[in-house]
Amino acid sequence: MGVKATALELQTFQVPSCTSMQDLTSGVAIAHVLHKIDLFWFNEAWLGRIKEESATNWRLKVSNLKKILQSILEYYHDVLGHPISDNHLPDVVLIGEMGNVTELGKLVQLVLGCAVSCEKKQEHIQQIMTLKESVQHVVMTAIQELLTKDASEPGSPERFPDFDYQSRKYYFLSEEAEDDLNQRCRDLEHQLSVVLEEKTVLQAEARSMREQLSHSAPLYGPDEPNSVSGRKVLLLQSQMEQLREENFRLESSREEMRARGDLLERELQDLQRRSEELARLAQEAQSLKDEMDVLRHSSDRAGRLEALVESYRRKLEDLGDLRRQVRLLEERNAAYMRRTCELEEEQRRSGAVRGQLDACRLQVQELQAKHSAEALKAEKWQFEYKTLQDKYESLLKERERLVSERDALRETSEELRCSQMQQTCLSQAGASLREPVGNLAAEMMPAEFRETLLRLQGENRQLRAQEEDSRRQLQELGAVLGASRSSQGAMEEQDRLNQLRISELHSQLQQLQTALQSGDRPSPHSPLLKNRLSEPLEKVHDMPSDLQKKGEFIDRLEPRVDASVVRKIDELQEMLRRKDEEVKRMERQYRRATETAHAVTETRNPQPPAVTVSPEPRAHNSQLPGKNQKIQGVEHDFQKVRPQFDQEERILINAWYNMVSVCVCGHTAPCHFLECVVMLGSVSRVTKNWCKSGPLSSSHFPGNGSAPEGDQRTVRFHGSGSVLPGPAEAVYLRQEGFDLQTAGSAGGREAGESVRGQEKRRYEKV
Repeated sequence: MGVKATALELQTFQVPSCTSMQDLTSGVAIAHVLHKIDLFWFNEAWLGRIKEESATNWRLKVSNLKKILQSILEYYHDVLGHPISDNHLPDVVLIGEMGNVTELGKLVQLVLGCAVSCEKKQEHIQQIMTLKESVQHVVMTAIQELLTKDASEPGSPERFPDFDYQSRKYYFLSEEAEDDLNQRCRDLEHQLSVVLEEKTVLQAEARSMREQLSHSAPLYGPDEPNSVSGRKVLLLQSQMEQLREENFRLESSREEMRARGDLLERELQDLQRRSEELARLAQEAQSLKDEMDVLRHSSDRAGRLEALVESYRRKLEDLGDLRRQVRLLEERNAAYMRRTCELEEEQRRSGAVRGQLDACRLQVQELQAKHSAEALKAEKWQFEYKTLQDKYESLLKERERLVSERDALRETSEELRCSQMQQTCLSQAGASLREPVGNLAAEMMPAEFRETLLRLQGENRQLRAQEEDSRRQLQELGAVLGASRSSQGAMEEQDRLNQLRISELHSQLQQLQTALQSGDRPSPHSPLLKNRLSEPLEKVHDMPSDLQKKGEFIDRLEPRVDASVVRKIDELQEMLRRKDEEVKRMERQYRRATETAHAVTETRNPQPPAVTVSPEPRAHNSQLPGKNQKIQGVEHDFQKVRPQFDQEERILINAWYNMVSVCVCGHTAPCHFLECVVMLGSVSRVTKNWCKSGPLSSSHFPGNGSAPEGDQRTVRFHGSGSVLPGPAEAVYLRQEGFDLQTAGSAGGREAGESVRGQEKRRYEKV
């Protein structure tokens, strides 16, 4: 069949998207056509189940087509009253997935069958008649094919479907209003009256045909059955039989319609009764739903209350635990209060020791200030020593250069002396001849050489002056370096003493801890408790900081190399190298000029000329051996004095260790030591060690030392003959609480300074 023709017929329903085959495969256009055919069966609810956005998804197309086919089959079976054979059922999967035209034609054929069999079939037939003849022919052929193959015999049981289908149909029809059902009953009665009229007309025609047949039967007779009139009679008889059968069928149909109307009325009453029951049940369900909401709300509130009760129960348990903890804390607080009272009592008892602790703290601060000042001085001296050492190295290199230049000048002088001796040997030429020759040799020497010689002589004098200055600076630097080394040695000794003191304080602290643990508390007014409380607590905290500061000071005393110093050294070395190259170049020029002068002199006069040499190089050459002898003499004297210095160093070390051994002994009273050194002309040393249990007095110090009364202990040294303490002794006395002051004449102060300087140098050697 022509699918295009049927598609044109579907366009007469004026539905959207019905212009191509693809629009038909989606099922949307067909659903709208069915909605136009029967608004009650294919209603809005059913139309809303069709997905309109299925143009690109073939699965949605298949789903829509399945819904449409199922509704069409139910419409044929329930409303039209005759089923569809399997030959006319389309395959919706092929339509949706591949767009099969044959299967699509079957589906459109079913839609057309619904259109020409519904209540509005006259309107649809008139719309079909408005199409072209070819389209009309195709559409009518499709409708006849569907109806002829599916038509059933009148009065057959298939025209009366079972109660299940009828109940389903009336389930849908129950949604209609009562006036629609009455209108449908009136239409059926009208059709019945029309059929009765047709029946009466046909009966009248049948009677007239019988009469005509009875009138015509004698004319023809029974022997002419094959004549034209006989055939007409037979045809009329057969038509009459058909009309009779049709009449019988219509009568039976009328009875069926009447019975069917009664049945529909009874079903309508049943449906109304069921609708009332369902409405009552719906009201009961709504009331039950409201009660359910109230009960659900009550259940939620009960759950919240149970959770609240559970939380209160847990809080009550926690409150019991907190009460037990509060009792424990109160007991612990009472114990702490008792302990606090005991500690306050001990603090009041130990208040007498604070004055001594403050005095020790002030002394430590003074010592730290002095220590920092000495560290700065030592760093400054180290920098000056580095600078002077660089200058000394440069002067040594300059001296070596001058020595090499002296040797060259000495060789030149020897050559000139030989030439002069040769000139004196040739006296036969006479004085008149020798005088012009000497003047000629002097005139033959170039002016550049004469200027070079004069410049070298001036530089020689400047270098000698610089050598003297550098020697003096080296001596001063040696003195400064000795002082710094002596101070460093004193600080190292002080560090060692501090280490010993720390070990002693640790032992005392351990003894005090054992005494406290054993419960044997000493009297707070005893001096032993004061010493044990003041010295360990104060010095143990101060000693690590002192050790750290002294370590930093020792690190600062070590030589440091700065980038600027290295750069300056490189520049000086470069200048020295250029100076050496210039001197060598001038020496080469001088030799070449001398050789040229000798060659010219020999060519003009075979006798060697008398060359006059400047007296300054000769004087310089004569002074050099004397200076070398002086240097050797000083070195020889130093070698002689060195054993004496070594012996003094050994004596100093032995005396120091003896002092330390006496200090570490088992005496309970503090030990005080004083070591005095006197340097007058030759070096001598006097070491004195003593131990006493009371405060220091003037009798313990040689000279005019005195110790005033009071807590502040001061030692003054008067006069020029008093023996002053060295650096280590002074540090020890200050650590023990003495304030050293020196008074008297200027000679005494100078003697004290000289003694300190010598002591520093000796400690530096140790």
